Amino acid sequence: MKMLTQQDYQEIRCWVLRNARPLDLALWKYYFEDGQREDIIDALACYQNEDGGFGNGIEPDCWNRESSPYATMIAMGMLRKTGFMEQEGDRHPIVQGIFRYLESRVHCDGEGWHFCIPSNSECPRAPWWTYSEESNNIQSMGITASICAFILLYDSRKSSLYNRARSYTEMILKKAAGTSEFGEMGAAAVWRLLGDLIQCGLYASFACDSLMERITEAVDSSIERNQEKWAFYTPRPSEFIWGPDSPLYKKNKDIVKKELDYLIDTRTPGGVWNITWSWYDLGEMYAKEFAISENWWMASKALDNVCFLKNFGRIAV
Repeated sequence: MKMLTQQDYQEIRCWVLRNARPLDLALWKYYFEDGQREDIIDALACYQNEDGGFGNGIEPDCWNRESSPYATMIAMGMLRKTGFMEQEGDRHPIVQGIFRYLESRVHCDGEGWHFCIPSNSECPRAPWWTYSEESNNIQSMGITASICAFILLYDSRKSSLYNRARSYTEMILKKAAGTSEFGEMGAAAVWRLLGDLIQCGLYASFACDSLMERITEAVDSSIERNQEKWAFYTPRPSEFIWGPDSPLYKKNKDIVKKELDYLIDTRTPGGVWNITWSWYDLGEMYAKEFAISENWWMASKALDNVCFLKNFGRIAV
């Protein structure tokens, strides 16, 4: 079995310490070096605006300072993954700010929160972050599902925001039951939402059994199984299977093993992994910004990859 050696690990660690944003560095120390969760929160707070939402380049491919639902969703994900919500819940000011932003209904309509916002088009960005109503129509299902899950898990059941999240969730599940167009992240987000409904005791309220089977199949079929395509931007197993206890792991053991081997084989000697995308034509306009964004992403992806390898016991002691 291929292993990431301690020398490999130290090379990755040094690269991350030299190149990562303070936020990703705090996450690295938390996951691998007994770092403090409070350091993550301190770094995360630098991306939060007065309205409670997040922006300011927390999404490295979009340097918009304005708060957006997508950027706020990224912050929510970090709070969940680090166990912060279970310890602090909705009492912490950073979480109260998030709920305040969502309650404001900015960049939100009758069907949910928007994928991209108009001011994106005024800042350095990847082309897919240029404002587009068509993109919102296709991609907003995934964002709304993720935001609804956070609200249903952690907000007060007496709040108007909680009731709105329940309403959005009902619409999302009805739409998911009758569509094959989920956008890039919609199927996976709905699949995770269904799991979160189980966690918060609402699964039976939405009669999800038949949908769970359908969405699980959709997510499973979205995994790219051709290793030759992994050098390009495509969904690898690690996007949906984080460890041996992941629901999709049992039927995907072989392809997970191949990705674990692939990661060990494809790391840049002495460094980390290259990203698999660029800013295309906008990369010429924002060459300096993309070079910075690329480094940020490489550190972030190094964190993800090392977590994945660690979870499957692929780092030599």
